[in-house]
Amino acid sequence: MSTEDRSIESFEQLFVEIKKYLKLQKEFTLIKLTKKLAVLFATIVLAIVFLILGVAALFYFLFALAYLLEPYVGGLQSSFAIIGLFDLLIIALLYIFRKRLIIKPAINFLAHLLLDDEEEEEKDE
Repeated sequence: MSTEDRSIESFEQLFVEIKKYLKLQKEFTLIKLTKKLAVLFATIVLAIVFLILGVAALFYFLFALAYLLEPYVGGLQSSFAIIGLFDLLIIALLYIFRKRLIIKPAINFLAHLLLDDEEEEEKDE
């Protein structure tokens, strides 16, 4: 076997190995993506459940507060109006501080979830 035949054979083996490597990299990337999407989906579902339960609890607490305030403010309509104004104040504060309270934490969570692979891989090794 000549040197040229061995080098062609070596290139063919190299090509086969590169092909295997690329296939494994593709599978690994799909596994990582699936893991990240599963974490993201679970987080979204958990946040929705907490939001629904929190709104329901807040609804009942505010009704109780309205009935507690009734004797002090002169009637049920007045206490519901105060609670309504309180709700509007909370909505306004959430809107004013939406970047700090909602947008930045969401961006940080997604960035950490999607971009911090190198640190995880170093910890695993």
